[in-house]
Amino acid sequence: MVVFRRLLANALVGGVMSSFLWFALTFWTYLETRSVVATSIIGGSYAIAAAGFGLVFGSFVDRHRKHTSMVVASVAALACFAAATALYAVAPADEVHRLGAPWFWALVLLVMLGSVVGNLRSIALSTCVTLLVADGERDKANGLVGATMGISFTLTSVFSGLVIGQLGMGWALALSTVVSALALVHLLTIEVPEAPPEATGEHVPAIDVRGAVEAIRRVPGLFGLIGFAACNNLLGGVFMSLMDAYGLEIVSVETWGVLFAVLSLGFVVGGLVVARRGLGSRPLRVALLCNLANWAVCSVFTVRTSIVLLSIGMFVWLVLMPVIEAAEQTVLQTVVPFDQQGRVFGFAQAIENAASPITALAIGPIAQLWVIPFMTDGAGADSIGSWFGTGTARGIALIFTVAGLLGIVLTGLASASRWYRSISHAASASHQVQPA
Repeated sequence: MVVFRRLLANALVGGVMSSFLWFALTFWTYLETRSVVATSIIGGSYAIAAAGFGLVFGSFVDRHRKHTSMVVASVAALACFAAATALYAVAPADEVHRLGAPWFWALVLLVMLGSVVGNLRSIALSTCVTLLVADGERDKANGLVGATMGISFTLTSVFSGLVIGQLGMGWALALSTVVSALALVHLLTIEVPEAPPEATGEHVPAIDVRGAVEAIRRVPGLFGLIGFAACNNLLGGVFMSLMDAYGLEIVSVETWGVLFAVLSLGFVVGGLVVARRGLGSRPLRVALLCNLANWAVCSVFTVRTSIVLLSIGMFVWLVLMPVIEAAEQTVLQTVVPFDQQGRVFGFAQAIENAASPITALAIGPIAQLWVIPFMTDGAGADSIGSWFGTGTARGIALIFTVAGLLGIVLTGLASASRWYRSISHAASASHQVQPA
């Protein structure tokens, strides 16, 4: 547990820098362009990249020591952030701020790659829970991971809003580069008690889709769980694409950054509750109940343009998210053998992340070209504008409400499904395979 906590602390710093720079880039892009389409393209591109690299990362983790995987992730992120900082320093100021300029998109690409490679570290960390934490305590360890993610979101929100609002994108890039370098130095001092992966005598491809599918197929209902998470992410793409735009329509970037930081404490609260109390004997039932509550909140928290209502809804959402994530992680760690977990985590990450950009890339243009006009001076404004409100913010709000109602229906169908009963039984009956 001492080694696990050191790895968790290091992952916190690395994760903060990756998400901080990505948040900063999103804030900066919207403030420079005022384009929902631009933020949705950036958010969707990130999700596509995360999905595309998921299988590569998962296979890499299974073929190498977990500490090695984390070092590779940290080195790659540092290289990308350093290159982005250098590009921003030498690029013409009027070009790097212009949406149609190659300099702008080169900067986006470097920051995106540096942030996406952090997923390699997160997959390795998930397998380290199995490696370093005793069976029966892993749900609590996953709660600690969730609390750490909450702290990361809190710090990210504070720093990204304040740095972009007061100092600018150049400072955000430089800060990420320096701190990422320090985190890499710290990671190199950690020794993980881990044997090298056993050679099977068979060639394992860099993207081992077949191995991942076979491992998942051996567990009845596991494909259903991954598919359900992907459908949730499909709807969750609305948040990726529109939440920052909605918040920035109501308050300033500095206020939004600080507010989101305070709300992100809900992530810490949820993670700490799981770390202390665990998830009980039926983690998937807990996950479905929390999921139902989240979508119910999503359907009502933008019914009025109110920063108070938005804050309450987001706090509830963020409290329950680490509970849902910890439940899924615990089930996978329980039913999948240790030497195959990287591939399975990577496959699940790829499938789940692939769903988000479908919505994220589509919803921006839909919002800007149809829903916002529909709620500004179109038929929506005429029919429901008298009580729902009109304008840009209300158009975005309508999309959140519809997404929440669809999420409620999806969760209800999942609770009555065969895959839910099968995976629940498999999780209860399985005994975790301990690593050598």
